[in-house]
Amino acid sequence: MGIIQTIDPVSHNLGAFTVRRVLPSPRRIMVGPFIFVDEFGPATIPAGQAMDVRPHPHIGLATVTWLFEGAIAHRDSLGTFATIRPGQVNLMTAGRGIVHSERGLPEERERDKPIFGMQTWLALPDGMEEIDPAFEALADLPLVEDGCASARVIMGTLWGRSAATTQHSPTIYAEINLAPGGALPIDAEAEERAVMLVEGEASIDGAELTPFALAVLAPGQAMKLGSTLGGRVMLLGGAAFASPRHVWWNFVHSRREAIAQARDDWNHGRFPKVPGDEEEFIPIPAVPLTRSE
Repeated sequence: MGIIQTIDPVSHNLGAFTVRRVLPSPRRIMVGPFIFVDEFGPATIPAGQAMDVRPHPHIGLATVTWLFEGAIAHRDSLGTFATIRPGQVNLMTAGRGIVHSERGLPEERERDKPIFGMQTWLALPDGMEEIDPAFEALADLPLVEDGCASARVIMGTLWGRSAATTQHSPTIYAEINLAPGGALPIDAEAEERAVMLVEGEASIDGAELTPFALAVLAPGQAMKLGSTLGGRVMLLGGAAFASPRHVWWNFVHSRREAIAQARDDWNHGRFPKVPGDEEEFIPIPAVPLTRSE
């Protein structure tokens, strides 16, 4: 059997758009280094509204933002200001601690604007959870084309092409677009792999994919992803972690004590500020939606 587990998303209606979360789940915490997987949209944010994610902290992870449509203004406590657009991967490494915000573009606030994309977190491996925070944005990513199928390699090596995106542990991540009748092989090299259908229709070795669900694939098997009508699929995974990771709110770590310290640090204002976005912040919730236990 090619699909060994299917994880249905938990949906959160944010008013202008819906966010669908598949990881972490009570049924599975990670696939390779991926410990948090959100899909949002497709939707239109109406004039007068915007994505406004106020400053908030992270430790022990790297965030990966990938857009299909729309634009997001990223600011962080390193002083980074970047506009995230489709075709550009944005990797923010939190390490020992970073604060960032994600907001709509000011020039777009008074008009309708699309939003559609992925937000994922990669747990940092043993020995790297306390590294210095960093940010990178790359748009020169390999495109693999095969007849009625194309794939953009966001991270790692796939179909003989490698992305320059930093990897803290072996990682694969790609956006696959299938025209009607298109097909593409899914290599077996990654230790753990999963696919998510985000648009249209597709199947893996003949098994239909459920929209927005995470289909975890059997290890060590080469498979074929295909579509009769056309579809967009995300492929993700990498090396399995030898030690477990804990998730609580925006914090990921192998040690619960580190998460408890981060909670206390945020409550007492010990994290750095975000230049240009210093007035607002997200307080720690009593019971976060994102947690592994």
